[in-house]
Amino acid sequence: MRSLERHRDVGAYALGVLDEAEAFRFEDHLMECPQCAAHVTEFGPVTRQMMLYRRATPRVVHPMAQPGPQLLGRLLDEVATRHRARRRRLLYAVAASVVLTVGGSSLAMTAGGDAARTSSIEATDARSGVWAQVTTEDEDWGTQVELKVKDESGPRACHLVAISQDGKEETVTGWNATGHATGDNTMMGSSTFHADQIDRYEVRTSGGEHLVTLEPG
Repeated sequence: MRSLERHRDVGAYALGVLDEAEAFRFEDHLMECPQCAAHVTEFGPVTRQMMLYRRATPRVVHPMAQPGPQLLGRLLDEVATRHRARRRRLLYAVAASVVLTVGGSSLAMTAGGDAARTSSIEATDARSGVWAQVTTEDEDWGTQVELKVKDESGPRACHLVAISQDGKEETVTGWNATGHATGDNTMMGSSTFHADQIDRYEVRTSGGEHLVTLEPG
């Protein structure tokens, strides 16, 4: 397979439509191509939205079925809800700044709404030497995830996996560890699992090698 063709396979790989042999060859390419590794990460939200659509669509419904007349109304309601949430956050921020200026102990009360939805965990694996930190924010649709990783080994393709309490797995994000980075790498990802459904996170190589486990408290 020529290099250009490998680059073109990034979307098919991210969406899981390559066969086993093609996926294996692409993962070899991914080890040496930071550009494709970044593109795989960028496809993460698309992959998760398609997964949500698949889960929400009954098998009897054709995948290209036309949307019903209520869909637009539901979408508009969702947009309005999100706008109201953003407005509330802005008001909380303004209130917090006023309290900070005037003084008093009510700052924690005004800022506590979003803090309860956000959590952070970190861990270092003694065997692999890999350090990782996961910061999550619970959303209506699942969990938004920020991952920071320090990995001096490589080059190797890696990914973060969320494992639910019933054993189901979802890939949150992926990246290419060069082995030459002195600081930490930061990636964004997401999962359809809610924070209280997640038992643990695992950082793995594309070959399945376990690098570090992060367990919410």
